[in-house]
Formats: sequence, C-alpha cells, structure tokens
Amino acid sequence: MNASTSTPSWRLTRNPFGRLVLTEAGGEDHVGVVPVRAFPIGAPDEGLSLLGSDGHELAWVDRLSTLPPDTRSLIEEELAQREFTPVIQRIESVSTFSTPSTWQVATDRGTTSFVLRSEDDIRRLEGQALLIQASHGVSFAVRDRFALDAHSRRLLDRFL
Repeated sequence: MNASTSTPSWRLTRNPFGRLVLTEAGGEDHVGVVPVRAFPIGAPDEGLSLLGSDGHELAWVDRLSTLPPDTRSLIEEELAQREFTPVIQRIESVSTFSTPSTWQVATDRGTTSFVLRSEDDIRRLEGQALLIQASHGVSFAVRDRFALDAHSRRLLDRFL
C-alpha cells in the first residue's frame, strides 16, 4: 500500500502501550509500526517508509511535510526517539591515533566519550559533513568538519 498524497489512505494512532498502529482503509490494524527515513541526513523530509513489525513496508510517504499535522506529529515523535544523533562541536581528545581509540567530545547534547573501532566507522557525507559510528551504536554527526576549531580538525584529520 502506498501513500503519496496529503490525505493518506491509512490512519496512524498510538495504542495504550505507546506503540504506533497503522490502520488501513479496509480496517486492518498493524501494531508496532516503525517509521524509517530514506535519507535521514541529506533529505529528512523526503522519502519515509512505515514498516510493520515484520519489517515489511506498509506505506510510503513521499514528503513528511504533506501529511496531516496529527499524523506528522506522531511520526516525528517516533523518529526523534530512534534518530538520536548528537552533533560534535569539539573533539577534546583522542586516546590514540590508531583504532580502536577513545574519543572525548563536546556535543550539542553535552560532553561524552565513545570508542571508534575503525577508521571505516567515519563516513563522509554531502559537503563537509561526517557521520561517526561509535562502538555502542550511537551515531555522531559533524555538520561541517571545516567549521570545527583547529585542535578538533587536527585530531579528526588523523583518521580521515
């Protein structure tokens, strides 16, 4: 089932247990729906899949902004929980210039440390953006590596 208009053929609600429920036009309910962005960093408003608990796509949304406000709000709440991506503002220190290494960083969510397992866990994105995958599963973003202070850039350049 696909939805690409402002009035989808399905309805999205939250059940008493906090799980998303997609109700098809025919009345069939799908509990435990998971929204997944196709391009979370490059085009966060474009391309969103609503997956059932079995991992199969139930609905496709071309643009999140075209959905009714109540539906969009439910999806954005769910995405905010799943897409926790702190933005690195400064790299304080790195334990070693080989991997694995422990990084001490200041982010938009506060200071923290994480372990970088491999240089391959640093992905270059569009422009000068980077996505750094920590060993514990959290992704950290660098919006523009050239906007970092000189100390942070020097540390980061050792891994790029």
